[in-house]
Amino acid sequence: MPVDFASNDFTNHFLIAMPGLNDELFGRSVVFVCEHSERGALGLVINKPADILLPRLFEKVELTLGRADLSALPVFHGGPVQTERGFVLHEALEAGAGESVYASTLSIPGGLEMTTSKDVLEALASGAGPRKVFVTLGYASWGEGQLESEIAENSWLTVPAEPGLIFDAPVAERYPRALALLGLQPWMLSRDVGHA
Repeated sequence: MPVDFASNDFTNHFLIAMPGLNDELFGRSVVFVCEHSERGALGLVINKPADILLPRLFEKVELTLGRADLSALPVFHGGPVQTERGFVLHEALEAGAGESVYASTLSIPGGLEMTTSKDVLEALASGAGPRKVFVTLGYASWGEGQLESEIAENSWLTVPAEPGLIFDAPVAERYPRALALLGLQPWMLSRDVGHA
């Protein structure tokens, strides 16, 4: 039975992995959905840090991070697609009408933007740029109807996103805090999902 997409737009939502999802990257993950349309979905895993801090990533692209407030920020595994490429999630910055400050930016309803162009890193290197940033290598994607099917199969719970969870919550608390947005605790979820 086809899914009515209009009532299932998960842009600016969190996907919270159900306990039965035993994938190395997606198990106990929280994914921020940046874009969802009839063609598919794109998101960033927000609770799986890589073993690299932001200053080291900047060195790899021959820049020096000019923001001391970001020097202890980890880079995250955003998903299994294009893992060599950086994705920067940040609050929207003021530009001209209908324009972004950066060359390649996706505006996300709710006030966030995802930038993939190097100019956002150059702004941070100069000591400027967005106040709050979340940086990943790679992203997660779903083809047409795939995310809707996974949700219908009880692989994911969904809840409207809370930006504070992305930018301010300690990494270890992101999964339980995302569940708490639904009034749930991790122990309440069974690994054995049944259907009546």
